[in-house]
Amino acid sequence: MDSLTHIVLGAAVGTAVLGRKAGLRAAVIGAACNTLPDLDVFIAHGDPVRDLTFHRAETHALFWLTLAAPAIAWLVARLNRRVDASYREWLLLVWLSLITHPLLDAFTVYGTQLWLPFSDYPVGIGSVFIIDPLVTVPMIVGLIAWLRWRQNATDRGMRWIRAGLIASTLYLGWTVAAQSHVEGEVRRLIAATPLESRRVLVTPAPFNSLLWRVIVMDDDAYHEGFRSLFDKNAGIPLERHASDPELLASLRDDRTVRRLARFSKGFYSVRLANRDLRVADGAPGSFSQLLGAVTTAQAAPVGSVDATRPIVMTDLRMGQTPWFVFSFVVAEHGARGISAVPNRQIASARPPVTALPWLWNRIWDENATY
Repeated sequence: MDSLTHIVLGAAVGTAVLGRKAGLRAAVIGAACNTLPDLDVFIAHGDPVRDLTFHRAETHALFWLTLAAPAIAWLVARLNRRVDASYREWLLLVWLSLITHPLLDAFTVYGTQLWLPFSDYPVGIGSVFIIDPLVTVPMIVGLIAWLRWRQNATDRGMRWIRAGLIASTLYLGWTVAAQSHVEGEVRRLIAATPLESRRVLVTPAPFNSLLWRVIVMDDDAYHEGFRSLFDKNAGIPLERHASDPELLASLRDDRTVRRLARFSKGFYSVRLANRDLRVADGAPGSFSQLLGAVTTAQAAPVGSVDATRPIVMTDLRMGQTPWFVFSFVVAEHGARGISAVPNRQIASARPPVTALPWLWNRIWDENATY
């Protein structure tokens, strides 16, 4: 989830645990602890694909966070000795603030390695977009109400905090139910078609849980469409987009190709790109990509022959055609065939401003167009 949501979640959890005794300190410490796991974005792992796939790893694992919690709580207790709170109470605040971060992240499609060191499987329910106001706003309302009444009506303020956390949790449950409903509808609609036995991905469109993006994989393509909870048509328009995974057949054991295929859970496309394709310098952060402040260079490697073209592997789960967040040059096709190259990330393509009103219109109108 976005950083604001994690700050708000940590503040709400901290306040719920120790707001009566520690006041604003509980909110600030909870917010800080809930932000800690995401500091791994500042750790360079050697190349863009490793940076992508090692995010939400050890720092998001329930086991390691639980081991870290006592030491962090001891430090917090030492720094707040004047607060009438026991070490156990600080430990509960720190632990809950830490583990609720990856638990919330697991509702997004990215993938969170909750079970390290026992399993590196990336849990990604995919029922919540990375920014969803209905997750964040109830907790913000609860915090504002608590700030309003914490001096004169503490019980009332604490009720608002709990209500905000409960409302956000119930909304998360709703998204899982809505996702399951839409997936069931999609599978029913593609039954008795050539796509019936294919893998299906259903994720929310940006900022809501009423409109859902659908991906159906095929051998040489992926099919993409949208389904609203209010759609009535007995069919789902799916647009076919070519993919050529056989381009990487000789590189199936390549570390980068294997890692991306596993991380994306098989929802990836492969294409042969033009030589003038631009790639990002290093592994650009999401904020710099959002602002379009990414330095790029030509993808064709220095010293390559004119016929050499880059091969691009794209994670289809995040974004939509043609605006994907994570695409990488992983190989090149030249006169001597296909060979692996050091992976380089392609700067994310940003959708046009007109996409936002379309999202709203598409929720209610099956025929809405850009």
